[in-house]
Parts: sequence; C-alpha cells; structure tokens
Amino acid sequence: MDYKIQYIVLCISEFARQNKLTGKQAFAYLNRYEGLAFLDECYEAEHTLSLQDAIDDMTVICKRNGGRIGV
Repeated sequence: MDYKIQYIVLCISEFARQNKLTGKQAFAYLNRYEGLAFLDECYEAEHTLSLQDAIDDMTVICKRNGGRIGV
C-alpha cells in the first residue's frame, strides 16, 4: 500500500509540474475528473509503464470526464 500511495503522489506531482499547477490544484483536478480513481483502480498495470504514460493516461481519462487540461 505504501508504494501505491508514493506512486500516486509522484503522478500528481508530475502532472502538476507538466501543467504548471500547484500540487493542490492538480489533486483537485485529478480528483474531480476521475484521474485519481483511474490510477487507483489501474495501479497494477500503470505502475509498470513509464511515468509519462501514466500521466498521459490520466489526462485522457480526465478529458473523457470533462476536464480541459493537457494533451
């Protein structure tokens, strides 16, 4: 469980950096548009991919759910 939490925090931080957001803004956005739920549910597969792939996947999920940031 600790690794999963660390991985999710890393993904939030990298998403924030790439999109010029604060960590708090990135968390709120990813939570609202279900990027965090996706990452939690798909952790087993996502953590085997590159960090950029995970960020891209979360971005796609958020866009499908109404988000407007990223790719």
